[in-house]
Amino acid sequence: MDRRPVPDTSLELSGRELRRLVDLAMDRIAPHLDSLAAQPASHSEDGAAAARAVIEPLPEVGVAPEGILDELFERHLRTTYNTASPGCLAYIPGGGLPHAAVADLIADAVNRYVGVWIAAPALAQIEATVVRWFTGIVGYGAEAGGFLTTGGSLANWSALVTARRCRLPADFLRATIYTSSQAHHSIAKAAVLAGFPPESVREIDVDAEFRVRLDRLEEAIAGDRAAGRVPFALVGHAGTVNTGAVDDLAALADLAARENLWLHVDAAYGGFFLLTARDRAAMGGIERADSITLDPHKGLFLPYGTGCLLARRRADLERAFGTRGAYMPEMQRDPEFVDFCQISPELSRDFRGLRLWLPIKMHGIGPFRRNLDEKLDLARWAAAELHRLDAEIPDRLEIVAAPQLSILAFRLARPGLSEAELTALNERLRTRINAGKRVFLTPTTLDGRHVIRICVLHFRTHRDRMEECLAAIREGVREV
Repeated sequence: MDRRPVPDTSLELSGRELRRLVDLAMDRIAPHLDSLAAQPASHSEDGAAAARAVIEPLPEVGVAPEGILDELFERHLRTTYNTASPGCLAYIPGGGLPHAAVADLIADAVNRYVGVWIAAPALAQIEATVVRWFTGIVGYGAEAGGFLTTGGSLANWSALVTARRCRLPADFLRATIYTSSQAHHSIAKAAVLAGFPPESVREIDVDAEFRVRLDRLEEAIAGDRAAGRVPFALVGHAGTVNTGAVDDLAALADLAARENLWLHVDAAYGGFFLLTARDRAAMGGIERADSITLDPHKGLFLPYGTGCLLARRRADLERAFGTRGAYMPEMQRDPEFVDFCQISPELSRDFRGLRLWLPIKMHGIGPFRRNLDEKLDLARWAAAELHRLDAEIPDRLEIVAAPQLSILAFRLARPGLSEAELTALNERLRTRINAGKRVFLTPTTLDGRHVIRICVLHFRTHRDRMEECLAAIREGVREV
């Protein structure tokens, strides 16, 4: 009796079946993209109710894709921040180039493994080529290397792990890490996940422009040395998340050299402004950093989940992450090529290089550079308009953080109000600005002051939407 199992081919889509599924998706994606300018920039629906509506038991049988896609586009997408909208001026927007969606479709459909070079030499080299482009942008030499990550958090963690393994002994608990009080919270989180006690991280005061103070850094380092601790790493910034502040990177590089500190630069938000002439000069010294975090899903407008860590010496990454397994193929030794599993924390990984390589190959870097220059101009235009509005109203409209890159922060100030009352006033103002849903702004706190941020970093955001933003601010100021 033949007892061979009956083959189940229900998961094996043919090319025609896949094309139909993609066509069904495109029937919804295309009008979604074409209507982005008219869509609300934020949602007002009950998010809890929407989330509960998705909870269901594990289905045993499937349903038609048309109904699934309709549910996704007509219900679930309506309860999200519309980060693809040109009115998204909140947090650090990116927008998500649609080209990358095509690249991901290709990468996922062919499903090649790029963690080991020999498994897909040309495809692994596509990612290596993208990394080489990035090392050139920051000014690194031929000995540099790096890898793409899911974002800045993983890149910052990988940087501190690399620094620890290259600079510290097995007993490293007396080591200290120095950064700005404006650092992204992923720095402290990365330190803890890299094995350091939370108290190992020193957050140093900033100046009036929210750049780390060199004198306070030097005092903290000297104090730690005198107390028997081991100053070890310094994290500078090329664009902080709160204000876009750029530390004096050349001075930080000098200090790191004098004190024998690993210098890491968190350039997740601001790093790609190096493509512009005006900010290349402002970030001088970044090429001396031991490692740099970049987020292409910010400054190159890629979809979320696209980060990068660069190291001035690829050998440092190999020392930190190189391991062997008996089941693994032989790693190649040609310095021109790279096994990503040997320089990064991941063994299994997606073919994420294609989502960068495809749009850059299609357009060249010129349009990216021009878009970044446009965002710098728009931020400065918005600051000038806020100054003009300040002269028109009885209250004070303070620009708390002028744009160093494409972020600015402001607040409405009224004499005689306490800080708590000013916070409530500016919360009402921001609510009123966002009520029209043409723009979406978010708050932060600077020196104990509640402020409203504008972050211009969306490839779909142009002068027309910024004019709408300023009109909403004017109307909101008059109403509150």
